[in-house]
This record gives sequence, C-alpha cells and structure tokens, in this order.
Amino acid sequence: MSSLPRIRYQTIEFGDVDIHVRTLRDHMQYLDVGGIAENLGISSAAWPIFGVIWDSGRILAHHMADFKIAGKRILEVGCGIGLASLVLNHRLADITATDYHPEAEAFLEANVVLNKGKKIPFFRTGWEDEGGGLGRFDLVIGSDLLYERGHAGLLSRFINEHANPRCEVVLVDPGRQPGTVHPLHGRAGVCGQRAPSGKYVLRRPAV
Repeated sequence: MSSLPRIRYQTIEFGDVDIHVRTLRDHMQYLDVGGIAENLGISSAAWPIFGVIWDSGRILAHHMADFKIAGKRILEVGCGIGLASLVLNHRLADITATDYHPEAEAFLEANVVLNKGKKIPFFRTGWEDEGGGLGRFDLVIGSDLLYERGHAGLLSRFINEHANPRCEVVLVDPGRQPGTVHPLHGRAGVCGQRAPSGKYVLRRPAV
C-alpha cells in the first residue's frame, strides 16, 4: 500500500506580509492514485516538481509583491504551488492560475484557505490544449517552466493565444540551457538576458 506523501508547512515573508504555504516535504515525494498523472504523461520523477517552491518561483513572487496590477487580468502559467498567485491574491489582484499537474489545484485551494484569501480560479490545462475558457489576459507570469526541448515553442504559442493585444509578460527561468541567450528570447515578444545570479528574468512590455 502506498503511503501518503509527506507535507511541509512554511511561512515566506514579503516585506511585512506573511504568505503561508503547504508544500510537499521535498522532491522525493510521490503518490499517483489511479495512475492519473502517468496517463497525462507525468513520470514518477517529474511528479513532485509541482509541489515544492523553487528559487525561480520565489523570485517571481517577490516581483509580484509590488508589481503594478491595477486593472489587470493576470494569468500564472504552470503555477505549481502558486506562490506568486498567492501573493497577488493577497493584494486582491484578478489572478487566474493554470498547471498541467492533477494535484496542483488541491494544493492551491489549501493554500488559499491557509492565507484566508478569496478563491483563485484554476484551470488544469496543457500548453497544447485548445480552448478551455481561459480567455485573454493583460499580464502573463510564470517561473521555471522549460524542462524539455520544444517547450519554448509550446509556451510562446500558449502565451500568444491568451494575451490581450496589450499584454505584459514576466517569466523567471533558472537558466538550464548554456549560453546567455534564452530559448524564449524573441518568442512571443519576450526578451531578456541571464542575470549575475544565473537566473533569467524575461519580460515583454505592454505596447
């Protein structure tokens, strides 16, 4: 009989704001009841990736702590635990979250309750999925999204499909690819360079 994955609770500070998060204890946890994730093409090695907070996710969340959000409909792509979405939700932003992982929504809902926030609309969707009722957005954000060859093209098409004509994009990537030019540079109007930290912060201004 499979044991339940171990859980960790932590509080992350953003200035004078505390965001409480329930995550997997580490990236060694795994429980795919009924093989749902496997049927979606998520391997046992990839299964826990959604459920921990990565450095890129922290950087994105800190960017969103004081980002200009007034009047913007915001989409977090591949939210995982959704730390940036939780920060934006605390700020009463119009935030929608998406992820492909079948467990992401339950963790997001639990974390919204921990932070006594309003419900965050969530869509389980892949970048190749069509429609889904997401609509279009004024700001698209994401972190640590590219794990395989071909993901850059899929992500750029997904962003273009859900971007308003005037749409900002902010993506943070750990820079797994060698060199100083990111695979997303030039796609979907996004550009950016590797920072001294080794991370990329890629942006597209609303023009």
